[in-house]
Amino acid sequence: MSTAEPVKKGRLRGFFQRLTSTQAELEAEELREDLGRHGATPIASCAERQRSCVAGTLRTVTLRPRGGAPALEAELYDGSDVIDLVWLGRRKIVGIEPGRVVRAEGLISIQDGRKVMFNPRYELRPAGGQ
Repeated sequence: MSTAEPVKKGRLRGFFQRLTSTQAELEAEELREDLGRHGATPIASCAERQRSCVAGTLRTVTLRPRGGAPALEAELYDGSDVIDLVWLGRRKIVGIEPGRVVRAEGLISIQDGRKVMFNPRYELRPAGGQ
């Protein structure tokens, strides 16, 4: 009976933590748990000039010219941090839209204090994260 007490306390603590958490906190926790299933590294752990694989949900997708050429930019959030995915010379990519789950691989750089991945290899994932 004494071995069951810590399990009950842990479950109860988890229940109250979920009950008092905001929707954004719950979504971030769920995204962080999905990282392993995608074989991805948390964005917060990625360093500059490091080739990485990240996965998360696209928050925004915008067309923003860079150096006179079109560039499609998407903000990817994985529950730990955000990274900007930038496809140079592209105006649109089918499936790259807000709310879509994406796995991306490439070299991390820092621009204006934000993590950026240029022309990443990417994989569109089903909404359920499988």
